[in-house]
Amino acid sequence: QVQLVESGGGLVQAGGSLRLSCAASGSISSTNVMAWYRQAPGKQRELVAATTSRGSTNYADSVKGRFTISRDNAKNTVYLQMNSLKPEDTAVYYCRVSPFSDDLRDLRFGSWGQGTQVTVSS
Repeated sequence: QVQLVESGGGLVQAGGSLRLSCAASGSISSTNVMAWYRQAPGKQRELVAATTSRGSTNYADSVKGRFTISRDNAKNTVYLQMNSLKPEDTAVYYCRVSPFSDDLRDLRFGSWGQGTQVTVSS
């Protein structure tokens, strides 16, 4: 089983930046999709960005041009660089790893991290 630990959340002013990290450990397949989701109070959890083992990426329209997902396969870590943050980005951000997959749109199976709070003030 895979364990995921997120870090890097916090309070930031609008227009600022944060970098989230998610370190994976355990039985990690060489082929996988790593992704970031977020969930605001009273709203559905939504996919923010995803990346395959080969480095292909996909982003939600709301964060394109502002967020960058990247990964370090040697460290089994995925990052989310968030720039030009808006109050609408306020949410709990969750890391997800889907094993044995190279499909950016298929994260049905996998593990969740515990989440890290991101709060953007106006």
